[in-house]
This record gives sequence, structure tokens and C-alpha cells, in this order.
Amino acid sequence: MGKPITYRDAGVDIDAMDEALRLSREAIRSTFNPLVATDVGTFGAMFRFPQQEYRNPLLVASTDSVGTKLKIAFLTGIHNTVGRDIVNHCVNDILVQGARPLFFLDYIGTNKVVPQVIAQVISGLAAACREVGTALIGGEIAEMPDLYHPGEYDLAGTIIGVVERERALTPQAVRPGDVLLGLASNGLHSNGYSLARKVLLEMARLPLDEEMPVLGRTLAQELLRVHRCYGPVIWPLLASGEIHGMAHITGGGIPDNLRRALPEGCRAVVDAAAWPVPPIFTLIASKADIPTPDCYRTFNMGIGFVLVVAAQAADRLEDALAAAGEQVYRLGWVEAGAREVMLTGTPGSV
Repeated sequence: MGKPITYRDAGVDIDAMDEALRLSREAIRSTFNPLVATDVGTFGAMFRFPQQEYRNPLLVASTDSVGTKLKIAFLTGIHNTVGRDIVNHCVNDILVQGARPLFFLDYIGTNKVVPQVIAQVISGLAAACREVGTALIGGEIAEMPDLYHPGEYDLAGTIIGVVERERALTPQAVRPGDVLLGLASNGLHSNGYSLARKVLLEMARLPLDEEMPVLGRTLAQELLRVHRCYGPVIWPLLASGEIHGMAHITGGGIPDNLRRALPEGCRAVVDAAAWPVPPIFTLIASKADIPTPDCYRTFNMGIGFVLVVAAQAADRLEDALAAAGEQVYRLGWVEAGAREVMLTGTPGSV
């Protein structure tokens, strides 16, 4: 009979997972509120629904991942930002329908659990959850050496939110004459990294750790900028009913994502000259022959979120958003026509 084999011999270290959870326990608990009904480590997390606050609630759910932005975290050894990315991404996704987050669950799959790395990831998750008032009530850490490359991990998350049924935003509220307001992104957010890495790191061979004057920071700092969360500035504006629709500009860019906010019979006209294209997108375009339409369907190009608002409220909402610190751009309008997004004008920098 051969030597006994253990789970650790097969590449799974339960003690390391326990240590990662121990290091993260207080960060996770820091997101809890009185509605959380279980502690860290239960099989299923429980949450009391805030039933006194809603008459006819709808639950709104979304799941997403950080994607290949994680490759930049692996290359730099910086792991405390990607957790913020996934929380903010998911908050924005349910914000589109007018929802506020209730709780968040994460999934981390990895080749080998390094407790200090996992703790950094969870610290980012917890920080973002605290900032938007949502509870990080559960998750999974899975060590699977046969699935993931050494030194790498995957990060995904699920968010559950709620909206009053009569305030839920659907495309049916959008109508011809509505105005498009765009809120600035702060870079790539969490999309387009496969193309950005290929162009900047493989083709142009730009160093991650050197200051780049065109960016005002290192390429690593630029590529790890945290995906912006728009919830805190938009939630106070929803009660008026003057916001008819919203779009989170992620993969597919403005053309694909804004189209999702339109009903049949409505066309969105977007003036590409209405906002400046940030330097990171100009840098990518300058290092490769990427057709301009592909840029706008791969990257957010400087607009992270679009609001479709009643024409008579556009000035007031624009002023309110600017007063809250947002860079706001009047992107265009909605008109009768085929359900599509039409880009016009000459882009600011691409």
C-alpha cells in the first residue's frame, strides 16, 4: 500500500482558506447592518427584508466578474482595488433599474490560496460595500489548482437590491424628446482589458511601473483605477420621476448599452464631440490601428453612465449632478426611429 494522500497533496489547503477567512472576518463584519441575520461562515447567509420601507417591492439581482483586469493585479501584486471594482460594477448594474443594494456575495476561485492576497481582495470588497451601505453577507473561496494558473484567481460577485415597483425603470418610460446626460468615467472601469493589454503590454511593450506624462501616473495606476460607482449621486434624484432610463456603459460601449434602455420606436442620437476622450483611450488608439467604431463598442470612451431624462428637467438634473461633483455632458437626445444608437460628430481625441 502506498503513502497516504491528503487533500493538501492534491493541491487544496483547507488551513490556508481558514486563515484567509480569519484575516478577512473583521472587514466583512464591518459591512453588516441590523438586517444581517447570520455571522461570517454560515452555509447560507440570511438577511431580514426591510419590509417596513416598501409597499410593493421588486428584488433586482445581477452577477458579474472583474474580467481580465485581474491580469493587471497579478502583474503588479496590487489586490486591494479589484474587490471595489466588482462591487461598484454590480451596484451600477442594478442602479439602471432604480434599485438600491441590499447585500452582496462574492466568489473567489484560485490556483492556490495565499491568505494575505485573498485578504486584500476582500478588504476591497468590504470597503466598497461600506461606501454604498450594502452588506457583504457571504461568499466562496475555492482552491482549484487544475483550473487556474499559478498566482492567479478569478473574482465574481452577485448583488441583490430592491426597488419600489412603481419606481422601477423600464425602457417603456423613454420617449422622443428626452435628453441624454452622460457622467464621466475615470478610465477603462472594468471593460476592454483584453484589447488594452494586447495593445499596450504586448504590442507596444509599455512598462507598467514607469510614470507616463500623457497619463499623469504610471500605466499600472491608470489600469487599476477603480470602477466608479454612480449610485450615491443618482439615488437622491430618482424620486421625482424625471429620470426615464439609464445605461451603465460597460462591454459594448455606448452603442450596445444605451440601446438596452430604449423601447421600440426610439432612436438615441449621441454627439461624439460632446465630451473629451480621456488620454488612456487616445493612447490605446495611437498604439494600434483600431477602427473608431470598434473603440466605441469596446471601451466606455470617457462616459461611464448615461441618464435619459425629461427635456424640461435636463437643466435642473445637470446642475444637481454637477453640484454633487459629477462631470456631466449633454450627449444628445431621443427621437422617433428604429431602436438604435446613432453616433454623430467627431470624437474628441480618437
